[in-house]
Amino acid sequence: MTDVFIHNRKRFVMMTCGGCGVDHAMPEVLYDRHVALGKDGPGWTCPNKCSRIFRASEADELRRERDRLKQDAARLEDNAKRERELREAAERSASARKGVITRLKNRAAAGVCPCCNRSFQNLRNHMSAKHPGFVAEEVA
Repeated sequence: MTDVFIHNRKRFVMMTCGGCGVDHAMPEVLYDRHVALGKDGPGWTCPNKCSRIFRASEADELRRERDRLKQDAARLEDNAKRERELREAAERSASARKGVITRLKNRAAAGVCPCCNRSFQNLRNHMSAKHPGFVAEEVA
């Protein structure tokens, strides 16, 4: 635990340099920023010019790793859900197309023209004579 003292209404944190052992103080706001940024933040020097940085504790590193893994798991779960929804939508679309094809085949088998919805005894002759441009679309 670090000692905190107040001077001219500002809070300071007392520290001991890990390099040379000199005691010195740092404004608490600056100290908190250095602690929060850890090894990724800017360093500072003690009064004897020793270069210093805060290293994250093992608990902080483990916490960050845990949070990163949770985010990765959530992202992967979202991707899986999205892919599942796309697959289900494609299956519904394929099922609907199959139903349309079956309905048209049944109507054609009953002699009903797919273009004008009239019934004919000889549908093939009617289609070639009255609707020569009609081409049934291939549906896979």
